[in-house]
Amino acid sequence: MLPDKFSLKLTSPTVEGFLRLRKKVGWGELDANLAEKSLTNSLFHVSICCEGQLIGMGRVVGDGAMYFYIQDVVVDPDYQKLGIGTVLMDTIEGYLCYTAQKGATIGLLAAQGNESFYQRYAYIQRPSNALGHGMCKFV
Repeated sequence: MLPDKFSLKLTSPTVEGFLRLRKKVGWGELDANLAEKSLTNSLFHVSICCEGQLIGMGRVVGDGAMYFYIQDVVVDPDYQKLGIGTVLMDTIEGYLCYTAQKGATIGLLAAQGNESFYQRYAYIQRPSNALGHGMCKFV
């Protein structure tokens, strides 16, 4: 449950808000056109604002059928430890529960030290006895 001064929206954040939030958490600079295209092509968005300012967001990308990927679950450092991340993930999980059918795969990359947050939602840490290392490539 969010305090009254917070508002939850199931719409894309503005490019400016997205870039500001990324920078604030140390994710670095990103071209605005690239950010806009990425946000536009997302399957699902959840944003939380405080007095009109983006303070938290998350989104789902993928093909909308077999593969879903949770991306950019982020909370402004000034608002962390207030349950905002939980609200974001609960909202994303609600979307996925309705949308992802049996046989679908849902993935994410947890930031170092945040793995236990996602384990609450039954995400499996890799490597495990059944799964190898998750991998990625940055361009």
